[in-house]
Amino acid sequence: MSDARLSAEPPGADTFSPDPQAIAQMRSSRPPSRGSVTAYDWLRHHSANRGGKEAVRELSTGRRFSYGDLDRRADALAAHLDSLGIGRGERVALLAHNGVEYFDLQFACGRTGAIAVLLNWRLTVAELEYILNDSSPALLIHDIAFAETAAELQRRCGIRSLLCVDSAAATPAANPYEAALAAAGGRAVAPVALTHDDVVTIMYTSGTTGHPKGAMITHGMNFWNCVNLGIPCAVGLDTVHLSVLPLFHTGGLNCYSNPVLHAGGTVVIMRAFDPGRALEVIGDPAQGITHFFGVPAPYQFMVQHPDFATTDLSRLRMAGVGGAPCALSILQAWAARGVALMQGFGMTETSPACIFLDPADAIRKLGSTGKALMHTEMRIVDDEGNDCPPNAVGELWVAGPNITPGYWNRPDATAAAFSGRWLKTGDAARADDEGFVYIVDRWKDMYISGGENVYPAEVENALYQLPQVAEAAVIGVPSEKWGEVGLAVLVLKPGQSLDKATVVGWCSERLARFKVPADIAIIDALPRNATGKVLKRELRTRFVGSNAPAIT
Repeated sequence: MSDARLSAEPPGADTFSPDPQAIAQMRSSRPPSRGSVTAYDWLRHHSANRGGKEAVRELSTGRRFSYGDLDRRADALAAHLDSLGIGRGERVALLAHNGVEYFDLQFACGRTGAIAVLLNWRLTVAELEYILNDSSPALLIHDIAFAETAAELQRRCGIRSLLCVDSAAATPAANPYEAALAAAGGRAVAPVALTHDDVVTIMYTSGTTGHPKGAMITHGMNFWNCVNLGIPCAVGLDTVHLSVLPLFHTGGLNCYSNPVLHAGGTVVIMRAFDPGRALEVIGDPAQGITHFFGVPAPYQFMVQHPDFATTDLSRLRMAGVGGAPCALSILQAWAARGVALMQGFGMTETSPACIFLDPADAIRKLGSTGKALMHTEMRIVDDEGNDCPPNAVGELWVAGPNITPGYWNRPDATAAAFSGRWLKTGDAARADDEGFVYIVDRWKDMYISGGENVYPAEVENALYQLPQVAEAAVIGVPSEKWGEVGLAVLVLKPGQSLDKATVVGWCSERLARFKVPADIAIIDALPRNATGKVLKRELRTRFVGSNAPAIT
């Protein structure tokens, strides 16, 4: 189903082709010119017009940065990158907890034409090794907490340079990252002329083949996400957003941190989410928090915290939730405190906002993810690619200037993800008679644990390395705490035995914690169809069913 009102892009809007050869030809034909300031530097604009206004506040360090400060930091990092010979199209990786460095790098890339590769610090060295070998960064910026990991990755991946961030250092001079900015601070670097088609970030998402794919995020995608989200979320100069999700994740960086900086508001960064601390900050008049975004788990953890009932939520004008279906009990608990959670649907590949449920419809359309945003189109199609009638289930497809041009080094994955200009989300959905979308299932086997996508094939790859395992299949099962967790269904080799602790320990050494199965089941044989494909729907019926208790 499509919304005809959203089918036309505005005059002058950027267009793209999902064909990787067309993208490469388009970019190679544009000269890497210097001396022309990009038209898309939000930070430069705000620095010139409101340079003293607070842009970023770090709760962990107490540091506050005005737009003028952030502008100078971006210039300094751009000069440092230039001194290392890092220019247009080259990659810079960042492995760090939440901090101002994410914005330093993003805007420095906007001035040099470099590309930021944002790394999930929850991944193991082996997982990060694949990503870094795929993206080939010239520089890895890392938290001091990940110094050993960074050194090992440099050895394995041939990274030219490392730069350590030590935000707890006694003085800025003792922080290698800050010292590098200070040393480069007076050095002018002519900015590279860029357009909305240029890539600014690569965000890696887990792949169904067991290897992650690098979704290319363009300057245009970031801009259109700011427009798509900024208007319905009432983001403006007076917005103060509490950012608690990891900034390596599109939910942390783009919901709503980037839209807030685009509008000239203030982003308050929490280094790592803590429910009690989040409630304290939201309730503190001195912090002045007006906006908040999270996946369902943080909202649930705050509801379960003893301070939830007494926290002053009256200043919270917008609270968004996405990344996974939000339980009715969570929506009702926040609604009872006067906060209607704004639900939406998006993906890393869509920058991420696509579909949005206006707070005015939050109670009337409980369970819906809303309607397509202003500069996004959506369809729900059948197996032949035809539009489904209202209330019929099909696959959700989306299109618009906020959609990725493709995957880094993966023309095959890019081609498979698109039908013409439409991105196939892999999610089963329906739209009611009023056009409100409901995500009802997943075409793919992916499940979501604590807001993180988990693809069973990646976990199964690790399980098959256990010498006792003959067959392995992983499915998502309900969890009261995380929404879903993994259940490893195993068939053992003759005469072998295996327990949960061994499987968990094995996987913990090879996978990020959120991917490690929470439980195991051992059966005689996996159900398969005539071609040998495992019938996971039968496993779900057997181990989940309609009345199965959730794993805690």
